[in-house]
Amino acid sequence: MQTVFVMVKCELGRAYDVADAAVQTIPQVSEVHSVSGQYDLLMKFHLEGGDDVGRFVTGTVQTLPGVRDTFTLMALKAFR
Repeated sequence: MQTVFVMVKCELGRAYDVADAAVQTIPQVSEVHSVSGQYDLLMKFHLEGGDDVGRFVTGTVQTLPGVRDTFTLMALKAFR
């Protein structure tokens, strides 16, 4: 299992629409947070070990209506 965080920049006024679309249509989504700063949303995904992260982000996240830009972070280890 891979944990991937994707920061999403949305078209003006579309952040809530993008968040709702992600939660409703992407089964791998774990959490979606609205955030302040350069990006509008922070999304957390859990992918299977063999999944292609680049293809997932470009084909699934970046194609959501209202997405302008993304920045992907791959988690190395979770500390509890």
